[in-house]
Amino acid sequence: MPKTTKKDTLDPVDRVIARLYRSALSVSADGFRAWALQQIQSVVPCDGALWGSGVTSYMRFHTVTVTGLPPEFPHVLEATSAINPLLPRILQNLDTPVDMANVLPDEAFFSSEIYARAFRPYGITRILSTGHLDPRSGLYSLVTLYRRDREQAFTEIEKAQHKRLTYHLFNAGSHAFFLHLARTHAERPAGAGAAVVDAAGAYHEATVRFLDLLDERFPQRDPHALPLPVPPPGQTVAVEDLMLRCEPLGDLLLLTIWPAGPLDRLTSREREIVFSIAQGLSFKQAAKKIGVAPSTVANHLYRVYRKLGVYSRTELAALVHPPSDE
Repeated sequence: MPKTTKKDTLDPVDRVIARLYRSALSVSADGFRAWALQQIQSVVPCDGALWGSGVTSYMRFHTVTVTGLPPEFPHVLEATSAINPLLPRILQNLDTPVDMANVLPDEAFFSSEIYARAFRPYGITRILSTGHLDPRSGLYSLVTLYRRDREQAFTEIEKAQHKRLTYHLFNAGSHAFFLHLARTHAERPAGAGAAVVDAAGAYHEATVRFLDLLDERFPQRDPHALPLPVPPPGQTVAVEDLMLRCEPLGDLLLLTIWPAGPLDRLTSREREIVFSIAQGLSFKQAAKKIGVAPSTVANHLYRVYRKLGVYSRTELAALVHPPSDE
């Protein structure tokens, strides 16, 4: 009798879930969704798949990835959303797979307008969808699997597998997205959160920390819109006791938010001088490094002392490099 290994007995769903998180940085950011859909298809076989994200109030995808189907397919779905009986059922049963066969009996489905317009042109006969809504950000995510063989209905086991997989798919996707951002964008201050928004302030991605900070300061905020004005790209602004930094991210914007510390209230030139002095440089050395006169360093430092309420270089250095609690 052949020997059974641990790998042989591992649940295929657990194996895919582990792979989703473990491969967050080894798969490119722009290819993660397509790769992740392929992982799901290795457990729940299908001929095509879709992963879309957006805001429910618009019923339109901000980002969408399809495999096994032509690129225009998501636009066809959006154009027929008003007559698609699957959508309201998904919204009523979030985080639970919804089978079109349980929404419309086959006879009704295959003679329906939605089938004729959205699915028959692509040979689709079986549809299984799971939607997820983050009530704190208003972000809606949808993963749908499609089959062309009418005789291959989705089984109850496959629906249970799909439910487990999509839960981790949404989490792993956000995790991978911000890990890749951390590689290419400015280091976040301690206690910071991040979000990706469009020019109108609608969320495309958001970390838990970002939403926590907003909930603490704006408990009555609209979850579908940023409660702060978006700064111009490349700028950092103070909003009450928060700092908000905006960086361009293609057609979108990356926002980083953190509780304002003493040094955040300084001008960029004042911070430049403070960091130079905190490194142990003299006025003359700091002036040469920055490219200003020593008297300019002295004048700025005098104002900094008054702003921060410190009286010596030692106290200033302690603000820049706070002692460890260990």
